[in-house]
Amino acid sequence: MTFWTDAHCHLQDQFMGEGNEHAVRATLERAFAGGVNRVVVIGTDAANSAEALAMTAIDAPVEVYAVVGLHPHDSTQDLADVAAIARSHHPKLVGIGETGLDYFYEHAPRADQRRAFAEQIALAHELDLALVIHARDAFDDLFEILGREGVPPRTVIHCFTGNTEDAAGCLELGCDISVAGIVTFKNADALRAAVCTVPLERLHVETDSPFLAPVPHRGRPNEPAHVAVVGEYVAALRGEESSAFRRQTATNTARLFGLPAQ
Repeated sequence: MTFWTDAHCHLQDQFMGEGNEHAVRATLERAFAGGVNRVVVIGTDAANSAEALAMTAIDAPVEVYAVVGLHPHDSTQDLADVAAIARSHHPKLVGIGETGLDYFYEHAPRADQRRAFAEQIALAHELDLALVIHARDAFDDLFEILGREGVPPRTVIHCFTGNTEDAAGCLELGCDISVAGIVTFKNADALRAAVCTVPLERLHVETDSPFLAPVPHRGRPNEPAHVAVVGEYVAALRGEESSAFRRQTATNTARLFGLPAQ
């Protein structure tokens, strides 16, 4: 059997703190029952990243890996603590992020976002780790910084929300594209058109859970089991056979994060 991989989730945001191992395990057991056998848990600051890494030790039927970083919303913080975690060379640590630019909310000044993004690109280069990018209403600056700093060989734009032109720019720079539940939303026609232009070998699926639950789960907490909903939807949208799409996206995510072959 071929399984789905959830390329991006935030289990620690739903289950922060000690004593929640049972709830995490139950969530991962539901994911496994739904055909998911790998998840990548993403950090957004030093404490959150440490929690993501701790999730990898939970005994569950799903393989758990971690990415550590400083989200653009938190980019006024010092990167030093995140960098120290990244340099620990933990065997389940597979990437840097999520980093990037968010000019929609602008919870941090743009100058701080750009600085933190450049620093984390450098960290991904230094450690030869994948880079996980958050990009919202900021593709021009994103492309400029990536062009200046150099795109790490394994880079993904997570929860892609752009149009076909944005997708083309990402692909031209060498970035992969990951699709979340937004693609199922009623007002996402431009995103759906863009997703259909991405070569299959450059595509990933994710939940971004506990956020952005796909239709028909919208309005409720998201979880890794729902990556199957996203994946089935995108496969049908692109006119591709579900099992082949599932197998290829899982292979893509394994390549991106340097995970063992299945």
